[in-house]
Amino acid sequence: MRNIILITLFFLTLNAQETEVNLEEKQKLTIGLGAYVQSQPYKGIDSFVVPSPVVFFDNGLFYIRWSRAGIYFLGDKQENFSWGFSLTAQPRVFGYNPQNSEELKGMDERETTFEGGLAFSALYNTTYIEIMLLTDLLDRYDSWLIKTEIGDEFELGHFTFYPSLIVSYQSEEFVNYYYGVTQEEADRIPSLNSYEPGGGFQVGVQTYVEHPITDELSVLLNFRADSIPYTARNSPILDSSVIYSGLASLIYTFKY
Repeated sequence: MRNIILITLFFLTLNAQETEVNLEEKQKLTIGLGAYVQSQPYKGIDSFVVPSPVVFFDNGLFYIRWSRAGIYFLGDKQENFSWGFSLTAQPRVFGYNPQNSEELKGMDERETTFEGGLAFSALYNTTYIEIMLLTDLLDRYDSWLIKTEIGDEFELGHFTFYPSLIVSYQSEEFVNYYYGVTQEEADRIPSLNSYEPGGGFQVGVQTYVEHPITDELSVLLNFRADSIPYTARNSPILDSSVIYSGLASLIYTFKY
């Protein structure tokens, strides 16, 4: 399936050049830098904190949304409503090195990866929905997942909030790669039994919070919590069923 999607992406990229966009209009660009933190649900694996560039840009042809980028190949933009189909790619910063945990020594490493695929997004006033079909580009879990996000924007005093609900269907191969225990691993670790969960839904909630310092400079925060699929919650390598993550950053927005 991964190869089929990659071939589709190639031909759609050729067609993307025909997308109409008014590049004479001034474009808005947000750039910044912050610290990203994410908890790990695995036994004995510490949360990690990494520096994170922050970029938001969308000119109707290309877009960058924090760590995800894409190119539109079909869509339309009106004053109060816009929609588009795009090719998209993003990193998945997840997994563990078993050498970092006494409880997981003997397990195989679960590696980070890159995901790519198709995305549909629609915006009506400040309410948006996005649906993505993603596949593993680096052959880690070598499968696919479907992700849907719906959100809105509202202001409270000097703060702007961007809350959203995120629901992902993760395939059996995905869930097994990140949460399962193979028989070979169980044979190496007497305290663990083999475990083979099925596919399931991951549900998450998040919000961005923006507070201006000047007309161009702002503080941008992100808070997110994801509940892993119910099918994996009895995994013997986990000590939590919720993944928490967040971002604290300083951003600069301007038009050019």
